[in-house]
Amino acid sequence: MKNVVSVSLGSSSRNHRAELDVLGEHFVVERIGTDGSIQRAVETIRELDGKVDAFGMGGIDIYLHGSENAKYMIRSSKPLVRAAVKTPIVDGSELKNVLERRVVYFLRDELGVDLKEKAVLLVSAIDRFGMAEAFDEVGAHLIMGDLIFGLGIPIPITSLKLLRAAAVVLMPILCQLPFNWLYPVGGDQDKITPKYKKFYDRASIIAGDFIYIRKYMPDDLKDKIIVTNTVTPKDVELLRQRGVKMLVTSTPDIQGRSFGTNVIEAILVAASGKRPEQLTKEDYLALLNTIGFKPRVEYL
Repeated sequence: MKNVVSVSLGSSSRNHRAELDVLGEHFVVERIGTDGSIQRAVETIRELDGKVDAFGMGGIDIYLHGSENAKYMIRSSKPLVRAAVKTPIVDGSELKNVLERRVVYFLRDELGVDLKEKAVLLVSAIDRFGMAEAFDEVGAHLIMGDLIFGLGIPIPITSLKLLRAAAVVLMPILCQLPFNWLYPVGGDQDKITPKYKKFYDRASIIAGDFIYIRKYMPDDLKDKIIVTNTVTPKDVELLRQRGVKMLVTSTPDIQGRSFGTNVIEAILVAASGKRPEQLTKEDYLALLNTIGFKPRVEYL
């Protein structure tokens, strides 16, 4: 049996435990939220280090990726990374590019959604370059909300060229800031403050990190398609009440819950028996195909 634990700065109300078989081996997968406390997260990792097969780091990334080849380490994540001495720890960023490119083409090719000229609100593209590039490649009209949802500046970014330019300037600064200035952690993840409605209304598809999507979500999302990850049954019901037409997650349904990419990456690392630095994107894709992990689709 293998154990995978995601230690998250997110709300403990989103905790979950599941069991599944992967490549003939039984896995126990658990998500432990620390309600925004980095110290509790560090203590949890230290307590479990060497006792579990892989850690996922949730609610915070180790790196922000400015492009395919440029990445910047988030200062707030360093204590968590250092706490894992024996057990490998991943944040899902290496797998994210693979999964979230794939889900865009799945949406078009498997589900028959015509993406050409469709307005897509991607709430944060800096941490989802693969998804942004894939939507651009299929001809969608991107409304990227990095300034809106991350910094509270109601100005959309509408081209990848502008996004890359902004990343070069902003990344070195953003990575030094306390993470809770940039992203809801702990109990803040449970709060919804409707805002920026015009950007939601403008889009047929709302994509990206679910915590960001949820943070300013308006009451009416009639006929929208949500492309995201890490949703609980409560989140699905919330989307249903707001009139969402279809939910697609880049990660599969595991006993009623779509876990984050950090969890899926940790499962793949544990299943491979290798250290994360030994795995390439091609290795991850091969493992995904062998295991049969596919996007989750729900018609709401």
